Amino acid sequence: MNSAIVLIFGVAAMLCGYVFYSKFIATKILALDNSRPTPAHTMKDGVDYVPTNKYVLWGHHFTSVAGAAPIIGPAIAVIWGWVPAIIWVVLGTIFMAGVHDMSAIWASMRNRGQSIGSIAGTVMGTRVRSLMMVVIFLLLLMVNAVFGVAIANMMIKTPSAVLPVWGALVVAFIIGQCIYRYKMNLVWVSILGVSALYGLIYLGPMFPIVLPETVMGLPDNAVWILILFAYAAIASLLPVWMLLQPRDYINGLQLFVGLILLYAAIFIGTPNIVAPAINTALPVGTPSLMPLLFVTIACGAISGFHGLVATGTTSKQIDKEEDARFVGYFGALGEGMLALGAILAATAGFATLGDWQAVYQKFGDGSIGAFIDGGATILNAGVGIDMVLSQTMLTVMAALFAGTTMDTGVRLQRYIFQEFGEFYNLPVLNKSVVATLLAVGSCLLLAFGAGGIDGAGGMIIWPLFGTTNQLMAALTLMIVTVILLRKGKPVWYTLAPLSFLLVMTVFALLIQLKTFFTDGNWLLIIMDIIILIATILVTFESLSVLRKEWSIHKGKSGDI
Repeated sequence: MNSAIVLIFGVAAMLCGYVFYSKFIATKILALDNSRPTPAHTMKDGVDYVPTNKYVLWGHHFTSVAGAAPIIGPAIAVIWGWVPAIIWVVLGTIFMAGVHDMSAIWASMRNRGQSIGSIAGTVMGTRVRSLMMVVIFLLLLMVNAVFGVAIANMMIKTPSAVLPVWGALVVAFIIGQCIYRYKMNLVWVSILGVSALYGLIYLGPMFPIVLPETVMGLPDNAVWILILFAYAAIASLLPVWMLLQPRDYINGLQLFVGLILLYAAIFIGTPNIVAPAINTALPVGTPSLMPLLFVTIACGAISGFHGLVATGTTSKQIDKEEDARFVGYFGALGEGMLALGAILAATAGFATLGDWQAVYQKFGDGSIGAFIDGGATILNAGVGIDMVLSQTMLTVMAALFAGTTMDTGVRLQRYIFQEFGEFYNLPVLNKSVVATLLAVGSCLLLAFGAGGIDGAGGMIIWPLFGTTNQLMAALTLMIVTVILLRKGKPVWYTLAPLSFLLVMTVFALLIQLKTFFTDGNWLLIIMDIIILIATILVTFESLSVLRKEWSIHKGKSGDI
């Protein structure tokens, strides 16, 4: 199959979803209304609550949610074949991810910019809130600890990416000053910022940066992890306009430029997809497609982490209610397009089926390496960019997005500790510095406590990331469904996705529990059981609330 044909159909379908389906949901279901003041105005504090241009905020939301996961998941899931991966990414983005992100922002806007955990307490009671906070904490722990390891590994594998990755922070800081302090024209600032980023990418191969193999007794990857978390701690305490917003915005533009180049290379080179459409010769030990496909490709189809970002930071910066459609739905669309590019890079970036099979010898193979190497091959053949420069560009793309997700994740984890302090009357946790230190400390405890001196402990719990992530998406949609039901609005557009996700995640948790038990991995067994129990309890509580609301509002709307 020609990859250009697949790309055309995939992108066209997603754009149609934005033009038609998102407009229907925004106007007929959520009833977004610009006359209603948003929390960014009613609770403006210049730190977390800041009215923001929708294009800048789209960059923040998109890059915060589009970390390494929409590359890793799809590039692993093609082992089952590229057809099921494409179908899930395209349909999941249109009917689930976009609705999830937009409706989560809406729910938070209508509840004083509260996080999804706090909204759960308001809508369903304190028991549901407590259970959801456990799931949220574990999910953020996984994201932060794992992405720290992933970025560190990329810095070591591709030294040419170090300069542009860290230089991007300086560019972002300058952009923040230009936009907010000096009120410069956004178009010119954007052009100069993207040019500066790609200038750094061009310089990267000329000035590769390599850490010594050991620094004060620590291996180089452990040092990178410590540096990354030190940065994330500082970034989480700064006002969002100073670094987080501009960094995310300029990274979003950089990714779209990178995607355009990759897409252009596919159109010009028209490489054939060498991987099987449906893989009937799966390596030994590969789990079944159902339900593992739907949790392996989490980000890029639908992701619960999006709900944490949507209600944790994005909703606090929405200038006008109708901006939620562009920021939320189109932000999810951007991640779907990244996942689509990752699938094509990992299936059409190889010369032969044999070359592809040599990489995909067991489940879990491929991943970011297949995206970078396959994508670089496509860029080199299609638009003539040097292989080393292509690899640098794609590594920077992946590392920057993992970094933006990580620093947003640490900020969100700080919010979680502060909410714990408020909920359990522990004033010390309400202090930003204390909450940040606890957030970073818990991640480092996992990284070094479970992983030893190299700090790779986060990878131990990675097998549960996709399942926990999808579970969080289902729970977010469940809360939105209850809110819609109370307002007498049609609920099928959120109820159907949440039902599908709930079935798939519980099914996956049970399958994984059996695997962890066979392997004797007691840490994952305990975490799996905790998440499974929390899921069941939240589901029963939610069904009780839904039944009650359904009986109250039945007959008030013909669509309910």
